Amino acid sequence: MKAYFQRLLAYAAWASRRVISAVRATPEAHAEAMPLLAHMLAAEHVWLARLEHREPTHAVWPTLSLEQCATLADENQAGYQAFLSQLDESRLTELIRYSNSRGDSFATSVADILTHVALHGPYHRGQLAKIIARCGGTAINTDFIMFEREHS
Repeated sequence: MKAYFQRLLAYAAWASRRVISAVRATPEAHAEAMPLLAHMLAAEHVWLARLEHREPTHAVWPTLSLEQCATLADENQAGYQAFLSQLDESRLTELIRYSNSRGDSFATSVADILTHVALHGPYHRGQLAKIIARCGGTAINTDFIMFEREHS
């Protein structure tokens, strides 16, 4: 199961890099795309901080530049790789206790958090692809199967 999450999060990092490149190539999309891109990456950061029992350094909806987003994407990838490399499979069922951005308390398993991180990004990448295409850029394909074909 650990290898499965490593693969999903490697896909997420690959897809984020593709979206960042597409946003960079479409300046007309920046005003609309940047808040969404920053949120997508900051949410990954926040979840990693929760998994590591530390306070995040970014809000869920931060204001970030494109270069800050690129840096955050790299940090997220390195952070999740490090977290997963040391994760014992038995911890996948461990409950992580945290408060959301409204202060509500929850307890969610490590496996469910990793699943959420893997599934949250594609939702926003689809929105970003639509914004990029509407602004005259080239819509990017970030489907998992494209990642699989490139990495098989």
